[in-house]
Amino acid sequence: MSPAWKRRYTRRVRRSTRIVGALRVCLVVWPLLRATTTLAHTFGFTEAVAVLKSDGTYQVDMRIDVDALVLGVSATVDSALIVGELRAFPPAELEECIQRAAETLRRRVRIEFDGKRQENPVIRFPQFGTVLIEGAAQPTMLGTIARFEGRIPDHCAVFSFGASRAFQAVHLTIVDLCGGGTVKHVLDPGATSPPHTIGQRTQDADTAAVAGRYLVLGFEHILPKGVDHILFVLGLFLLSTKWRPLLWQITAFTIAHSATLALSMGGVIELPSRLVETLIALSIAYVAVENLFTTELKPWRPALVFLFGLLHGLGFAGVLRELGLPSGEFVTTLVTFNIGVELGQLAVVLLAFALVGWFREARWYRRAVVMPVSVLIALTGLYWSVERGLLGV
Repeated sequence: MSPAWKRRYTRRVRRSTRIVGALRVCLVVWPLLRATTTLAHTFGFTEAVAVLKSDGTYQVDMRIDVDALVLGVSATVDSALIVGELRAFPPAELEECIQRAAETLRRRVRIEFDGKRQENPVIRFPQFGTVLIEGAAQPTMLGTIARFEGRIPDHCAVFSFGASRAFQAVHLTIVDLCGGGTVKHVLDPGATSPPHTIGQRTQDADTAAVAGRYLVLGFEHILPKGVDHILFVLGLFLLSTKWRPLLWQITAFTIAHSATLALSMGGVIELPSRLVETLIALSIAYVAVENLFTTELKPWRPALVFLFGLLHGLGFAGVLRELGLPSGEFVTTLVTFNIGVELGQLAVVLLAFALVGWFREARWYRRAVVMPVSVLIALTGLYWSVERGLLGV
């Protein structure tokens, strides 16, 4: 065996070993990323409206999947299947299931006056049997409202509301018809609202508290819940071994998504959510694929990142609409949510640097880190684009 042929043979063996190693990484990590696909953009809330009436009674409406609750199954089950099952129940058996659902809600929801829980509120499902059910967008038999009713105990001064961790975070609106105005809170799963003094006129929400809460919500939408946005930022991080090219891309992305977030929330721009989410997935795939074919920042890359940032801004706006904006706090919530998003993106970059950034100048960095991770991100983005575009998931 000649020395030259031996060297060529050795290089081929090493190349094959690297390819096999990259494939092994993909096979190990791909199922993990596949398992997180259902996290993209699922930052949902349980809506609750509590009305404290001047006649001494209260009413709390929660928007939930009543059909799934009555049947005792997950809300992710196909609504048509659930309705079919419920309609097959004999009337007596259906009524028994409804009563069990009411007892479940009674255990999971806390309505308190002066710190004392109301043990026996009347629980009804007011949409059951109404014309509204027939015209609902999704098949339903009992509707999407659970109503709690009762009397406010005499001489009580403070009201609070809470729900167990069985519910998602709660977007609570307190309407105090006794003269206390309207107050809005965003509650973490399992949390109880701050005490509300009945009949005391207050502002819709304390500005500092609103700012702090939406700052946290913006950060959480990136870490840990914004898997699609995390992968896009990682795609930007992987291309550049120098900070300046990375900062150019991050700056372009930030300016773009900040602009469309503001325009969309102001009602100037609006696109179908399904289209936006599909294009976001394709942007993730594109950035990752480009990383495989280039080792330096091309002149068009910041411009493309800017365009992709416009799409991601529309995605952020969809989330912010789900959260809702306290009245009179539009600018505060918009700015602080966006700052939270930026802090989340910065955290992603810093975490990526802490894991592999020390080796970005090494000769093996591209083949051992950039290539396999970019392949994985590209596959995930393509999968999401099909899932969202064709299946509407």
